[in-house]
Amino acid sequence: HLLGGSAGREGAALQLGGSISNVIARKMEVTEEEQRSMTMMGMGALFASLFGTPITATLFVMEVFCLGHIVYSSFVPCLFSCITAYCVAISLNVTPESYTLHALPEVFSTSIVQVVFLAFACAVLSIVFCETMHKSGAFFKRLIKNDYLRAFAGGVIIVVLTLLLGTTDYNGAGGHVIERAIEGIARPQDFILKLIFTAITLGCGFRGGEIVPTFFVGATFGCVVGPLIGMDPGFAAAIGLIATFCGNTNCPLASLFLAIELFGGEAIPLFAIACAVSYMLSGYSSLYPYQMLPDKDLKFGNIIMPEVAEGFKDH
Repeated sequence: HLLGGSAGREGAALQLGGSISNVIARKMEVTEEEQRSMTMMGMGALFASLFGTPITATLFVMEVFCLGHIVYSSFVPCLFSCITAYCVAISLNVTPESYTLHALPEVFSTSIVQVVFLAFACAVLSIVFCETMHKSGAFFKRLIKNDYLRAFAGGVIIVVLTLLLGTTDYNGAGGHVIERAIEGIARPQDFILKLIFTAITLGCGFRGGEIVPTFFVGATFGCVVGPLIGMDPGFAAAIGLIATFCGNTNCPLASLFLAIELFGGEAIPLFAIACAVSYMLSGYSSLYPYQMLPDKDLKFGNIIMPEVAEGFKDH
């Protein structure tokens, strides 16, 4: 981050929050379930303080571990942890992330069709994003075996690309480009170049977050594609940001509340449609390799975690 790697801050925040709270839980010798809840509390707290979105942070840590399964027993502790962290951040003058949408369409058949089409495109984009992140790491590991040499080579590539392009828009988190896209201004190559910069940064061994690059890629993609189907570019950028985040994380409820906390609640039906379509069409693609999938061989009327499914099989 200090030297221009193309990654977000939330990866480090989630790792710090999760590891610190996990160590505390181990010292307290709590049960395994309580230890898991405390780990989620730490992760959510750092997420909430970083983005200023406590409700999104609560739902995100509850949804992200298992696709289609939410641990509701962790809701109250995670909620209070996230709100506490949010209040502490506000007291330290950390400004929450928020954007103003200048053009909000009415919920008519035309706007619904436009949102569905854009969400479909964002679902495809999220699959491409996830596959690129995963395969770039494997590619660079095969190409350069030594970890330190690989990281050095990745840094050199980023520097060279930055000098060739003559801009630092694709270095760091790129928050100013996201703001520009929400204002309705984006270049057609923005989302492609950000995807390349992030894949090189993370693929070569540097650690960081993929969520803010997801915001960048989704917002600039929506800003470019939206006007082609008759949407306001700023609103299309907002839909692109939310739909791509949803497709990359498989967290539809967190994505919906992210839209509310970032953009306000005036266009909730359209954001909800975007989240639903992106979640459904992005399949099992995910940024997180640890995200567990539901057991598809069992049909008990609800989705259960794999280890629980094994218990049912045994009995």
